[in-house]
Amino acid sequence: MLTRRRLVTASAGFIAAAGLAGRTHAADVAPLQAAMDDSELIYLTPIRSDGSESRCQAEVWFVHHQSMLYVVTAEDAWRARAIGEGLSRARIWVGDVGPWGDSEGTYRALPQIEAVASQIRDAETQNSVLDAMGSKYRLEWFVWGPRFRNGLADGSRVMLMYQPVMI
Repeated sequence: MLTRRRLVTASAGFIAAAGLAGRTHAADVAPLQAAMDDSELIYLTPIRSDGSESRCQAEVWFVHHQSMLYVVTAEDAWRARAIGEGLSRARIWVGDVGPWGDSEGTYRALPQIEAVASQIRDAETQNSVLDAMGSKYRLEWFVWGPRFRNGLADGSRVMLMYQPVMI
């Protein structure tokens, strides 16, 4: 349940001096920060209203930008549809163990967070995030950069922001 306290602490910033809203020790934050800095993938799943994880899970490209995690995906992908259906909470594992379906669940041992997802429509934010993605995925960006930008422009792709919350 998203309480006022969780909202206030989450807005204080992701893995800032407060160390995940002051509830996580610095030693616990270090693996997560290192994973966000080093990994090209996150594994994510929506969390149902009863608190269980959705069967929809995947490994996706992401960028950690201004204390949030961002993903660009097809507008009809389950990640985008889940938000439209009110499933805005997600569980995210940070790291790379290959395709989630082939990992035999090993991604679950990666550093993890819970987050509240929302769709980002602001062009300035989208451009800033896409520039950060271009810096992160330099080689792949020659192909995917135009696809992401054009898809956001024509509505075939959406940008999702995941704001970490206390777990």
